[in-house]
Amino acid sequence: VQLVESGGGLVQAGGSLRLSCAASGLAFSSYSMAWFRQAPGKEREFVAAISFNGLGTYYGDSVKGRFTISRDNAKNTVYLQMNSLKLEDTAVYYCAASWSPALRDYSGHYWGQGTQVTVSS
Repeated sequence: VQLVESGGGLVQAGGSLRLSCAASGLAFSSYSMAWFRQAPGKEREFVAAISFNGLGTYYGDSVKGRFTISRDNAKNTVYLQMNSLKLEDTAVYYCAASWSPALRDYSGHYWGQGTQVTVSS
């Protein structure tokens, strides 16, 4: 199983980025997917999750209303659209896959290597 994140980079506060996570080696449309992030010196934080069919989503409080998770099962890819970025959104962003349908208390079974997002003032 391989999860490969892309789309990270440097962006000014208030700007937008879209992250992608391409999955291979698993039956993608059977897995719920999620994004987490980890800033230096902080614990890993849940960002957003999406159900296997894309009909259900769940967001962490710190990103609600600013970030949108989506997926394209034909492309085995999950996305994270990040708008109105803040300095505190700076972190390494990881995607995860789970065979559990639960979106709250998400527990990833497979993880990507991460992509850096840096928000500057």
